[in-house]
Amino acid sequence: MSLADSRTRPDGPTRGRPRSEAVEHAILEGVMKLLEDGVPLAELSIERVARTAGVGKATIYRRWSGKEELFVDVMRAAEPPDPVLPGTSMRDDLVVLLESLRQRGLVSRSSVILHNAHTQMKSSPKIWAAYHANVIVPRREKGLDVLRRGQLNGELRADVDLELANDMFVGAMLVRTVMRPDADLPEGLSEEIVDTVLDGLRPVGSSGV
Repeated sequence: MSLADSRTRPDGPTRGRPRSEAVEHAILEGVMKLLEDGVPLAELSIERVARTAGVGKATIYRRWSGKEELFVDVMRAAEPPDPVLPGTSMRDDLVVLLESLRQRGLVSRSSVILHNAHTQMKSSPKIWAAYHANVIVPRREKGLDVLRRGQLNGELRADVDLELANDMFVGAMLVRTVMRPDADLPEGLSEEIVDTVLDGLRPVGSSGV
């Protein structure tokens, strides 16, 4: 799987010298090539990545603190970018967030390499911890922010537990994308999940959007 069509992350590594996007791209491609060649994540050393990418180890360490941070950026580059929320309503923002999750599920299903990388990542505590802290937690916080704004705007009941509500929205899509790999991920699924959950969470008398 090539990263050539992936968008460069706007919040990419900034440590050390000024960024060279060509060098960073070569390093990320080098990691993905090793994964394509079947190299287990546990054997994916910085030295091996440097050799594959045609750079020195110091070049990598100027941009990433270690294998864990580098691999998180590889996964970010391989996945669809996080969405920009429209901000028009809580419902619209939730649909965009779930649609992004659906798209990531489709990409993971279509790429054996990406699927295997995700599986191996979960078996490596240090890499999983880095991915969780730098990718999953910010995504979850974005969803909670949407729900907080919805509660303040009267789009969501004031007595709703936001952590639980977020799990209800995201969990429904995760069941389809992760726990049921044979389940359909049709267009319109994000809207269906959001509207179904919101039917029970909107203030009484609210007709929604």
